[in-house]
Amino acid sequence: MFRNVRHMIYDLIEWRSQILSGTLPQDELKELKKKVTAKIDYGNRILDLDLVVRDEDGNILDPEQTSTISLFRAHEIASKQVEERLQEEKSQKQNIDINRQAKFAATPSFALFVNLKNVVCKIGEDAEVLMSLYDPLELKFISENYLVRWSSCGLPKDIDRLHNLRAVFTDLGSKDLKREKISFVCQIVRVGRMELRDNNTRKLTSGLRRPFGVAGNALC
Repeated sequence: MFRNVRHMIYDLIEWRSQILSGTLPQDELKELKKKVTAKIDYGNRILDLDLVVRDEDGNILDPEQTSTISLFRAHEIASKQVEERLQEEKSQKQNIDINRQAKFAATPSFALFVNLKNVVCKIGEDAEVLMSLYDPLELKFISENYLVRWSSCGLPKDIDRLHNLRAVFTDLGSKDLKREKISFVCQIVRVGRMELRDNNTRKLTSGLRRPFGVAGNALC
């Protein structure tokens, strides 16, 4: 709603400048004024404000000098024009959605590119970072995991891959794009001792995989 009103205000500011410039011929000036009043009436309608009744030239009708029947007929005409505009925009939006779905259906597959910059998480030990795509409605993962082994020093275990941690989730077909929701999920698994504060050498363990954290972001 905010974006729609903002675009309308920008249009009205531009048209007002053209009207005040005094350079437009009378016929163009008349058409521009009709366009301005139509835009104002349309904006009032989508904002649930009162409909202003106007004459053929776009001037506001004076209820003191206009009969009740004339006001009623003018109100009917204005309401019909605004409703036609709303229906036209609704139809255009539906056509855009249909064309978009048809385009997706015609495309065999899509891909999602992921570039891991950093893991800002105080773990204290080595960790495994797993990234995958998840369908929250079906409660299941729809892709394989992209695995990055992260050291306790805050750097990748494979230091040669520093600043080059990239992956591509491929073969996302039209079926995946038609899902109502798809989330990008990141899981962190701590690899090390059973307890971080385990200082007893007799109980010291290593190499155990323990869930540490999870985060997700909705893609659609």
